[in-house]
Amino acid sequence: MLLAARELLAVRSPLDAELMVSDMLGAWWGKRLRGGDVEQILGEGLVDYAAKAGTPAALTLLISVAYLGTARQAAKAEGAALALMESDVARPGWADRVGAVKPQGCYVSRDIYGDQDTVVSTFAYNGDDIHALVLVVDYNMRGMARDAWVSTQVDKLLEQAGLEAAGNPMLRFEEIEPQQARALLEFAMKAAREEAYDRKAPKVVSDSYSAYHAFARSRIKALPPGRKRPAPAHSEAPYTRERRAMLAAEFLSSDAAENLSDPSSASRCADHIIDYGCDRDFGRPHRVSPAKCETFLLDWLPRKIMLTPAQQEAMPHVLAAWVRFAGQRIGLPDQAIRATLDAVWEATGRFGVAYRDPTSFGLDRELVERLLPDGDLSALARRAFAFPVLQGTYGDIELDRLNPADEADRRILLEMDHAAELSRPDFAEHLAWHEEIAKRLWDGDPPQMWEAAQRLIDLGHDRHDVLHVLIEIAERIGDHPDELAAALDDIADIPDEPPV
Repeated sequence: MLLAARELLAVRSPLDAELMVSDMLGAWWGKRLRGGDVEQILGEGLVDYAAKAGTPAALTLLISVAYLGTARQAAKAEGAALALMESDVARPGWADRVGAVKPQGCYVSRDIYGDQDTVVSTFAYNGDDIHALVLVVDYNMRGMARDAWVSTQVDKLLEQAGLEAAGNPMLRFEEIEPQQARALLEFAMKAAREEAYDRKAPKVVSDSYSAYHAFARSRIKALPPGRKRPAPAHSEAPYTRERRAMLAAEFLSSDAAENLSDPSSASRCADHIIDYGCDRDFGRPHRVSPAKCETFLLDWLPRKIMLTPAQQEAMPHVLAAWVRFAGQRIGLPDQAIRATLDAVWEATGRFGVAYRDPTSFGLDRELVERLLPDGDLSALARRAFAFPVLQGTYGDIELDRLNPADEADRRILLEMDHAAELSRPDFAEHLAWHEEIAKRLWDGDPPQMWEAAQRLIDLGHDRHDVLHVLIEIAERIGDHPDELAAALDDIADIPDEPPV
């Protein structure tokens, strides 16, 4: 990277230099390093290396990182750059203008469904080198930034966006306050970072996003603060459980739902649709769109919810009825409602393939329902790992009748799992720690615990040895959630002599 930084000496504008360095810093964006933070190890390591090199290319790199880097990188880079400048290391003329930008205006292009915002923020260096930062915010992905790019043809960009909105009733283009743009984009970039660093999350940002990430982060800081994140389109007041139940009742008694033939299945399906809109879409159960319905049917339901065969059959029909009911409530034009219904029916065939019923894998439905009283399909594997003994007898007790979600029943199930260790003197204390780990695995708190367990299982380690390692870490860390999550994240293997 330091060799590549020599090209910075040949560029003519601070904008070109900032984009080049942003591309460099994006090389490790979204990556994880076991045993350390990637921004610290690589980002700050690059700053330290450039400071020792002391060349003109190193100085120009440090000057740019002082503006574009993380807070720690920027502080280190600024100090190193000042030291090199005091040593009379040469720097290009544009170096004093890096980051010296003023916002010119902010705009947003929105689709009528509320699926996404395309935010355009314009900047200039003392009125020169006007450029626009464009970020796409996706509300079907928890409001995260999905794409970013920079344009120097600002007038053409704004004119084209305005013409597209004028000729398309499904689009709106308007100017917004810079404070609103900053709050919206800060939230979107934070959500993108959290998604990117989720160990199991698929790649959800564009190929170019990482190259513009550092540039976008720095430009957003140039916008004035002072506003909360603006509410997305169709936002509503918070939904309590009672309000959700009332909404479901209104829907089931509406004309849109009159042809649903299975009231019980329709009611459960409506609950899932409403919960998805409230919990995953910023409290917007009424918002419907082709993209949202496809994400719900083909992504969220197959990963998160266990449906009975009757509910699986009913779900597309209930969702179509909900589209008609909710679309009219939020004033969607008929054209948009028809397009959303078409998307539901097109996804229906794929839903049958995408949805994985646990009973199709040979699992007993009654057993699965005991492990998933909340219907959280994603919890099945870790709960089965925590409670492998759920059937048979223990003395006069029939284990099939015990509820692993109940604290007292849970202890009996774990005692059965440790029947060979009843004679150990510290059995009560040892079992208490197994109860603690089992509860954490049941709740998925923290998620790093199950991730660590899976890594160790994949290496071929015995289940009980894995549990003992988790116990050792939990006992050593104590009641410090962040430290516990970090320690679990760092587990790469079991020591030669695992704790017992």
